[in-house]
Amino acid sequence: MSEDTDKFSIVLFSGTVDKIMGAVTLAAGAAAMGKKTFIFLTFWGLMGFRKDDWQKNIRFSKDFEDYTEQTLEMMQVKKVPNWMQTLQEVMEIGDVTIKACGMTMDLFDIKLEDMEPVVSEVTGVASFINESEGGTILFI
Repeated sequence: MSEDTDKFSIVLFSGTVDKIMGAVTLAAGAAAMGKKTFIFLTFWGLMGFRKDDWQKNIRFSKDFEDYTEQTLEMMQVKKVPNWMQTLQEVMEIGDVTIKACGMTMDLFDIKLEDMEPVVSEVTGVASFINESEGGTILFI
């Protein structure tokens, strides 16, 4: 496997639980395969990573909002860990980096210290694209 195919990047622009869980699950799979994994948070994806937001966020995508209550109940019954816990565990065992979009941070007057500690840096789109070049990039 070449160095470029060892990169897996996700652009997360949604802050709903279903989309964040999907992104974290994909990041976990990529990290388990030994891929250098990046999650780039922009717009509402970034908002989902503000300090303590994950503890009260029960928003689901508009298409699936009718299933929110049922899904959350099933997750509790089956003891599915929340996405933040899964992400923290994955970051301990794999090469996963979470980056916040500088433009979105400026737009909403958010500072890095306002974010969960899993977010390691603020970067621009060009830097993210450059770092991700040659690997797989998904948009969620």
